[in-house]
Order: sequence, then structure tokens, then C-alpha cells
Amino acid sequence: MPIGSSILRYVEDTAREYGIDRHIRYGHRVRSANWTAEDARWTLEVEQGGETRPFTCNFLFLCAGYYDYAQGHDPAFAGAETFGGRIVHPQFWPEDMDYSGKRVAVIGSGATAVTLVPAMAERAAHVTMVQRSPTYIVSRPGRDAVAERLRSWLPEGAAYAITRWKNVLLQLFFFTLFRKRPQAAKRRLIAMVKDQLGRGRDVETHFTPRYDPWDQRLCLVPDGDLFAAMREGRASVVTGGIERFTPGGIRVKSGEEVPADIIVTATGLRMKLMGGITLRIDGEPVDPSRSYSYKGLMLSDIPNLAVTFGYTNASWTLKADLTAAYVCRLLNAMRRRGLRQCTPRLAQTMEELPFLDFNSGYVLRAKDQLPRRGTRGPWRVNQNYLKDIIAMRFGSVDDQMEFSNPVPEGSADRA
Repeated sequence: MPIGSSILRYVEDTAREYGIDRHIRYGHRVRSANWTAEDARWTLEVEQGGETRPFTCNFLFLCAGYYDYAQGHDPAFAGAETFGGRIVHPQFWPEDMDYSGKRVAVIGSGATAVTLVPAMAERAAHVTMVQRSPTYIVSRPGRDAVAERLRSWLPEGAAYAITRWKNVLLQLFFFTLFRKRPQAAKRRLIAMVKDQLGRGRDVETHFTPRYDPWDQRLCLVPDGDLFAAMREGRASVVTGGIERFTPGGIRVKSGEEVPADIIVTATGLRMKLMGGITLRIDGEPVDPSRSYSYKGLMLSDIPNLAVTFGYTNASWTLKADLTAAYVCRLLNAMRRRGLRQCTPRLAQTMEELPFLDFNSGYVLRAKDQLPRRGTRGPWRVNQNYLKDIIAMRFGSVDDQMEFSNPVPEGSADRA
């Protein structure tokens, strides 16, 4: 699995290769966007260097992710002020953090926690993962043996394409199977944990979730590093609600004390749809949560706006790639027809469902911010790459899409 530095290098190299880096303006924060039908144009209010400047565009494509980068989910813990050590939230990791030889307690059981625990256990005296309830954790090889074998046999492009589709189809197969047979999936996942940890571990208490697989995301640990740290005694897990922080660590509701010099609160993230940008149409505020999601990328009754929102059950970039390709198809269709505006319109009433069929804490905390989804046609959110690739690469762009606002005669946009 790639590490952060290699991913950063890939992003920088790709941006440089395609000239994207020359079109990025850093230090700019978009506060609001107002659509004017008469001009068929978005006007953005952008902060930069303490000043506010207007930017205009004909189509607004938002790729801000769905997390709040300024604030994580940081619940208050009784007695926090009495703790004699350092309290750190992973989202704001201090550069001077030195945990060598220290006792560390990591609060949480999600992806952040299961990544931090084995990494910190390499230098800390001991790391304890303190969780309210367990998560499904799956060990995955850090290297793809099939991909490496293919690269030794085939040209790089062919090996990449086969590996990519292998990963896509396997993920979709297991997701579908786990949803259809949750109890069998649960037994298999727990058995895999037992194999990793060995005998004498209380898997029922610490690694058996109360929910079915894929009601929340599964956590992957490369080469079973979390389980290795626990087998070797460098890390451990305590399950139960936290009663309070104490001068020397954490007390859980069972009365057990977790000694710690450092407490890491890997308690989750906060969602922020569209980067917190306020939308208006002809000066009137628009609430995206009252809209229906169109093909998982546009919003009903909001013109010339697309939002990248990836999969929750597969690689985020799969859906991001499809979204970008669909937006290009849409823009090309508008240009050919000499039209400036495209607006998804709900043709009929239908059952209203939550945008995400997920019960993770960060999703439930933000459910009032998210748009709705329907049960038919382009208003469904498939979470299925095969269905989406058919609909978005080959499906009609006219499906419940209203095209309007012709380009004025003599306009440069007609060229």
C-alpha cells in the first residue's frame, strides 16, 4: 500500500505533467456562489489575503470532498482538564509530537485509530486502543502479488488495466455477497480476526461489532500490522464507554484504568458538504439538503452545478473519474446545442431516502446537511461502479435534464 509521501508525489507529478498546476490558485477560499439565470453565470465570492474578490464561471464543479478540514469531531470528556499528559486530535497532529517510550491511549476504533495504533507502537512504550464498540477489521496484503506477477509478464498499461478491473470486481463481489448474506459474512470476518490474533484473545468483546458488515465501512490493516502489534504485546485494546479522564490516563465505565502519558482522540470527522459554500439562485438562498441527488453528482433544480462525491464501498476515485467524464459529456452536449443551462428536474414524485445508506457516526451527525435520493432512474445513488459506468459513460445526458437558455446571437460563446 502506498504511503502518504508517495501519494503526494504522484499527485504533484500528474498535475505538472498535464499542466494542471498552472491553473491552481492557492490561498483562496470560496464563501458563496450565486447563479444568475439572465447571464447563465455563477458569481463566486472568494476570500484571498484578507480581501474578497469575485470570480465568475458558466459551470461550477465542486471537488472539495465531504469533510470539515477546520474542525474534527471532538467530543468533550469529563476530567480532561485533570489529565497530566498531552491530548492530541489526529486531524491537527503537532509537528513536535514525540511519543518515543511513552504510554499512549488512542480513543476510537475507525480507520484513523487502526492506522495509528500499529504505527505508534513501533516507538511507544505501549499503545492501548480504547473503543466504545468494535469495528470490522480485515487484514490485507501490503503488496498485490497478482499485480506484481502481471507486471513481469505484460506491458505496464495492460497489467494496470487488468489489475484495476480485478480490484473493482472483487470489491463489488464481496460487497454484494456481504449485503446478501450478512451473518455468514460476519462469521467469516470474525474467524479471520481469530486467525490473526491467535488463541487466548477475547474476540467476542473486542472485535465483534453489533452491526452487520457494510452497515459501516470495513477497516483494512496492511499485512495485519494492528494484529501483529497486539500479538507481540506492543499494543492492546480496551472496550467500553469512557467514564472520565484521570490525571494518569483514562477510566472506562467498567472501572478499568488505562494508564497514559499521551491521549490521541481519534474520535472521528465532521462532514461539510461542498466545502461549506453558500448557494443562491438569483439572490435567493438554496438549501442543497432539500434537493434530490441526480446520478450522484448534480442536484435537482440547481443549474450548472456538479459535485464530486465518491463511493463509500469502493475507491473514491472510481466515482470521481466517472463524474469528471460525465461533466465533459454534458458540457460538450450544451456546446453543440448552443445552450447555456442544464438543470436536473424531478419528473415525478417518489419515495425519499437518505443520500447514504450508512450508519457511521459521521454520516448520522450530518444527515440534515445531505441531499436526498430517490428510488428510480437517475435519482438513485447506486454505489455500484458497473451500473454507474453504463449510466454515466454511455447513458443519455437528456434523462430528466432540462436544457435551456440559448447562447445570445453574436456571443463569443457561439464560436
